[in-house]
Amino acid sequence: MEKIIDVSIIVPFRNEESHIKKCAQSILLFKNPDRLQIEIFFVDGMSEDNTCKVLKKIIKYKKNIEIIKNKKLTQSAGLNLALTKARGKYVMRLDAHTYYPKGYLRDCYRYAISTMADNVGGTLITKCNGTSLGAKIVQAITTHRFGVGNSGFRTRSKKKIVDTVPYGFFRRDIFNKIGLFDQRLIRGQDYEFNKRITKSGGLIASSKKVNATYYNQKSFVSFIKKQIMWEAPYNSYMWYLAPYSFTPRHAVTGCFVVGIISGVTLSPIFPIQIGRPFFFVMVLYAILGITSSLQQAIRYKEIIHVFALPPAFFLFHFFHGLGILTGFLKLLFLSAPVQKTSEPWDRAGFFRVPIFAGILKKEAS
Repeated sequence: MEKIIDVSIIVPFRNEESHIKKCAQSILLFKNPDRLQIEIFFVDGMSEDNTCKVLKKIIKYKKNIEIIKNKKLTQSAGLNLALTKARGKYVMRLDAHTYYPKGYLRDCYRYAISTMADNVGGTLITKCNGTSLGAKIVQAITTHRFGVGNSGFRTRSKKKIVDTVPYGFFRRDIFNKIGLFDQRLIRGQDYEFNKRITKSGGLIASSKKVNATYYNQKSFVSFIKKQIMWEAPYNSYMWYLAPYSFTPRHAVTGCFVVGIISGVTLSPIFPIQIGRPFFFVMVLYAILGITSSLQQAIRYKEIIHVFALPPAFFLFHFFHGLGILTGFLKLLFLSAPVQKTSEPWDRAGFFRVPIFAGILKKEAS
């Protein structure tokens, strides 16, 4: 008789040598007062460092743990690969760049039972990935509303019903209902899937008891590079593939860049009609940036944030917006990577949430 599994834990990773040990150890230390039957899948995106060697030493003799090779490399492909093997009534998707408290599994499970939600989670406690000024600036930017908007799981919002949570503790049957992760999305696949849940009538709940510790980029330069090359363009690609995933907080930086370019270009030509409004808008932006920087300087007790954060906020917003526009341009010229691949799994189109009446029926025919 096949053993009944309560929770399948999936951890996709690639080149996480510096984090995998602490991450895996935190998972192995999960409290399990409900005596849940657990299986764990570490999905390796063909790491080129010593991540697997480190991991194998930690999980040695653990019969409920399996390392899966993901030849497609990306997280979304790895998650889907593990889902084909997962037998749990619930699926816990974790990240190798994050460490989890002992009560994380217990709290997710009990919250899922009490809310009967399709996905539950909590918030991220963002820590500095090092002691450099750049690492501290990244932490300050990603934990303030002026930096990341109303991204509740980053700014520790108290809302219970949300549009997304970090990682996720899913009911297994939600994947049968709305499909798998979109493998065309190297970034944003979690958010798109969560929006698919809510648009199909599902529920996503966040608990203040559920939190994990996340380490961001080590430097401000690497952080900005990630935004302009990956995070921001894939927002545009996500909207193209799944219009229901659009949210203003992801798009506002694109509008910001358009406004700056238009203002700088047209202000000399139309000094009254455009020049004055543009000047006052930029003054308002500067005031908000300085105020937010003061708040973060007090919060983290870093006086240098008063001077370093205002230009850092601007650079983050500008380059993120530039990345969104770059994504749009690639879509316009049919050169975006998501336009060069077909639907990610059999009958994926059938599971697309309809924006207009009749789309789902048409796709199914």
